[in-house]
Amino acid sequence: MQTPAAGGRSLYFAYGSNLLSQRMTARVPSARGLCVASADGFRLCFGKPGRDGSGKATLVASTGSRAWGVVYTIDPEHWARLDTCKPGYQRVDVRVTCASREQLAAETYLAPETAADPVPFAWYKRCLIEGAREHGLPATYIEELEQLPERPDPGPVSRAASRAVARRP
Repeated sequence: MQTPAAGGRSLYFAYGSNLLSQRMTARVPSARGLCVASADGFRLCFGKPGRDGSGKATLVASTGSRAWGVVYTIDPEHWARLDTCKPGYQRVDVRVTCASREQLAAETYLAPETAADPVPFAWYKRCLIEGAREHGLPATYIEELEQLPERPDPGPVSRAASRAVARRP
């Protein structure tokens, strides 16, 4: 199992809206995609209640499940920037397996408490789907993401975010 990335960079496993490189690099300019990876024994859900009442992505333990994402390398001093973008999450160590079967030790964010009913806004779910497509996550996983519930967001900030995702090529 590998811990540090080459050149003293840290490894971050993104499975939510940070899958979308444009969103990730806006938050952490040093972020560089390293590999598509999976976290075995976890499944994606939108059980973290956001401050806006919508569901945000988190991983929950689930025997036999597999959550897909992307491992990014980031400069260690940029963790503080990413931490501020993740209120209500805890940064934890996770073992992931790259598509090449290489196992890596990375860090990710999990919600310590989840609720059963939050539903993500459509623009937020779209970030996950577009990021999954961008990085070539398995087609069956993308289909699963597309089937997850969503709701429209009437707020102006989220409408602007939705337009930004729509402008992606």
